[in-house]
Amino acid sequence: MNDSDFLTYVIEQLAVLPGVQAVVLGGSRGQGTERPDSDWDMAIYYRGAFNPQELRDLGWTGEVSEIGGWGGGVFNGGAWLQVDGRSVDVHYRDLESIDHEMEETMAGRFRVEPLMFHLAGVPTYLVIAELALGQVLRGDLPHPAYPPRLRERAPQVWWDRADLLFDYAKSSYAVRSRFAQCVGMVVQAASCAAHAALAGRGEWITNEKSLLARADLLELDQILTIAQPSAAKLEEIVDRARDLCLASLTIAG
Repeated sequence: MNDSDFLTYVIEQLAVLPGVQAVVLGGSRGQGTERPDSDWDMAIYYRGAFNPQELRDLGWTGEVSEIGGWGGGVFNGGAWLQVDGRSVDVHYRDLESIDHEMEETMAGRFRVEPLMFHLAGVPTYLVIAELALGQVLRGDLPHPAYPPRLRERAPQVWWDRADLLFDYAKSSYAVRSRFAQCVGMVVQAASCAAHAALAGRGEWITNEKSLLARADLLELDQILTIAQPSAAKLEEIVDRARDLCLASLTIAG
């Protein structure tokens, strides 16, 4: 199948699953920035209940989680599949949860939840960003603009997290020459700062793959490229990384 026929096939299979009210193409393909080898990121929006066994019964190869299998938060599970030789990710999205997070996001309120493969965790407004950036292929879903209240409040929330992490990296790890823990915490702090900068600009983002680049923080690679640093050098790393992040946030307003 060519890509167009493949997408039509996948949509038709997902759209008729019991409980599913909408299907969205997300990720790089939803935004038109994909490479030839990019995965196909799909989301199925259901209301009331969805039984993952219905997805398994389609017979596609891969792993299908239960509801809540990916941490139990807003990113509440999904599947990693192979369909016609292509990698397809299917995310579960509960419309009752979406309704709640939409209200919270418009009011500028959000939580940060832990999620595998995300250094900073994920903001609960991620599921609203998906609606803003993805392509609704079946059903009727909102296409929200970036809320002014979120743009006003989120940068400070994210920067407060980043600032505390920088402080801890310096006072607890840098002074003891604990390189791996210090660098790990600096990168986590910078990821939070990048979220702050993008929120200050009113820019949606749905994952961390391009987070530092989008926030103009790729200089962090040079700051961290040091072999076997001393405690004093680690403290310098923390300070330089903090300064870089503050500059990005200042530019973002």
